[in-house]
Amino acid sequence: MGKIFAKIRNYFEESWRELKKVNWPTQSETVKRTVDVLTLSLFIALILGFLDFGLLQVMKLIIK
Repeated sequence: MGKIFAKIRNYFEESWRELKKVNWPTQSETVKRTVDVLTLSLFIALILGFLDFGLLQVMKLIIK
């Protein structure tokens, strides 16, 4: 049973060491990337919304 706890402890120690090696982005980089993602998401949502609306209108014309 002690062997299992030693493996678990070793796992968390190694994970912590690896996390210390990570090159974390600065706050300004994080904000910029977040704004980029939100802008792109809004742009794609608008394109899909217009396509959906356009195809709906075409289908209404075909059905009538």
